[in-house]
Amino acid sequence: MDVNVPESMTPWLHVGPAGEPVAPAAEGLTIGEVASLVGISVRTLHHWDSVGLVHAQERTSAGYRAYSARDVARIHRVLVYQELGFSLTTIAALLDDPTVDETGQLRRQLDLLEERILRLRRMAEAVEQVLASRTAGAVLTAQQQAQIFGRGWREDWADEARGRWGDSDEWAQFEENVAVLSEADRHRVREDGETLYTELADAKRTGVAPGSEAANQLAERHRAMVGQLFACTHSMQVCLGRLYVQDERFAATLDAREPGLADWLAEIIDANARLHGVDPDGAVWA
Repeated sequence: MDVNVPESMTPWLHVGPAGEPVAPAAEGLTIGEVASLVGISVRTLHHWDSVGLVHAQERTSAGYRAYSARDVARIHRVLVYQELGFSLTTIAALLDDPTVDETGQLRRQLDLLEERILRLRRMAEAVEQVLASRTAGAVLTAQQQAQIFGRGWREDWADEARGRWGDSDEWAQFEENVAVLSEADRHRVREDGETLYTELADAKRTGVAPGSEAANQLAERHRAMVGQLFACTHSMQVCLGRLYVQDERFAATLDAREPGLADWLAEIIDANARLHGVDPDGAVWA
């Protein structure tokens, strides 16, 4: 039976003349051979040796470091944990913990890798959807818009927004983020927005003052809500606050919840922006 084992997945193996995996020589592998097999630099291996992460346990007849199959297997496990985002300190603690079952640890690594592969596959599928939508010139349907912005959202508003901001990076980010939302996600975004605007109206009604801790927290929640659709800086949020006041449609929608809400929301956004080093009078869309 033919054996086909990718070197990248089994760096502790040599490949024989017929392509079959064979164990390292009894004398072990030099640091240069290991670096070549595993795909990392000799300098990295020296560093890992100096910090006690991976030691070459043997020496060649010439006195050089010699890595055994067990040493290289440890390197492979370090690389897997690095791929998963663990620090070298954490990796060393995991690998050197005498209470940890190595087989169980490897199974856990496999589970984590499979979870990451699944996330990356979903991200790739999402990017494919965005590319397909852009190629087809597709936009959100009226129903999808309502699921995000509420029943009061009108399709002509989307057309106007696209004409005003369609060439911006934020609009591209908005379309990409929204394109991958499921129906349930769109419903959740809308419900989160409804909850927040209800709390904003209640805060305005009960006299929460702009600049207070409660008002600043609400302003940050508003920025986080917008951030679900595109990255929103404090300066950009100030620009949105101006729009809420200056555009009669936005002002009417907000003030229908609580008289004066549009102005008050702009005020708490401005006050919170000052707290984060942004002068509202000079705020720009950036």
